[in-house]
Amino acid sequence: MLNIHQAAHLKRSHYTVPLDEEKRILNELSARGDPESQRLLRYLALSDLTRQPDSPIAELTRRIINLSDFENFDLIQVPEIVSVKESFDLFDFPHDHPARSKSDTYYVNEDNILRPHTTIMWYYHLKQPAVKEKIAAGQNVGALCFGKVYRKDEIDHRHMNVFHQMDGWFLAAKKEKEIGRQDLEEILIKIARSIFGSQIKYRFNPDNFPYTDPSLEMEIERAGQWVEVLGAGVVKGNVLKKLGLDPTEYNGWAFGFGLERLAILSMKLPDIRLLWSEDPRVKRQLKLEQEYKEVSKYPSIIRDISFIVPDTFVANNYFDLIRDLSSNLVEEVTLLDKYDNVAKFGADKLSYTYRIVYRSIDRTLTNAEVNALHEKLRAQTEMEFSAQLR
Repeated sequence: MLNIHQAAHLKRSHYTVPLDEEKRILNELSARGDPESQRLLRYLALSDLTRQPDSPIAELTRRIINLSDFENFDLIQVPEIVSVKESFDLFDFPHDHPARSKSDTYYVNEDNILRPHTTIMWYYHLKQPAVKEKIAAGQNVGALCFGKVYRKDEIDHRHMNVFHQMDGWFLAAKKEKEIGRQDLEEILIKIARSIFGSQIKYRFNPDNFPYTDPSLEMEIERAGQWVEVLGAGVVKGNVLKKLGLDPTEYNGWAFGFGLERLAILSMKLPDIRLLWSEDPRVKRQLKLEQEYKEVSKYPSIIRDISFIVPDTFVANNYFDLIRDLSSNLVEEVTLLDKYDNVAKFGADKLSYTYRIVYRSIDRTLTNAEVNALHEKLRAQTEMEFSAQLR
């Protein structure tokens, strides 16, 4: 029996969405010159590792797009600056969903943001004239999208605010195929085996995404522990309707996941920053399924910072400041203490203490160098966050 993902009318097309609007907004950002706009421009200028041939992130991408189930799926490249409406409203994100907040998502202006997920490719895929023709003819369509995404996040060994994601979806006429949980499980198993091998142990748990129902997550066993790696769901009828499809006639599955997590697990990487390293001793080791061996564990230098700030303080914004000043030399930031004391600090004030671990992945830092960085951080904390240093 022919696999439904390999129907005769399915044939891979490559789409690149025009970037005229993105270029206009980039020009506006460049003209502003304020610290936040310069920060966003730096993030956008970072290399897309899914398109760097020697990166394990690119190898992960190749393995997935070359799976037999996906060989005829379209590949679509979409803008990295997108609208709030297209990112959240179309995908049924509630108005109070954390992802909409300015503490989680990078806002370029009130209407546009840095792409927080590659799931937005659904919207762009269905706008392609050839895809519209297939839908009008009652045919199946499928697409894959991958690249950088941007989310405010903590600083530690496993998280960066700029990372890479991959999304895929498949739509079928209901008269031909009713999509259900089994379809989700089958596709996730194939993806996981392409990365971790046919002997990988896995299990599924219910999950919750605004734009799919039912939804589930896949966990795999690594070193005796279960780790979440992939998510998928049946596309919500309400979302299909918002995208211009009749949910009584069409249904589909979709998946999405972060590529760094899979790469780190495959190579047992101790630090996410290694994926961006230009050190040849590091780069030649970055091969999927090859366990990474430390080139040299450069020593860390630890500094604490304590301050009192208004209770409107947003930690993720503070982490962005640390990233700006540290030039990728901060390995981890940990909250040691947080409390209020009206008698001592006054109303609407909070005290924070953070421990900052400075460590380079390429060289040994000096105390003098770290002291200068840390003193600059203290000064900027005081100025940008109206902080009283302790």
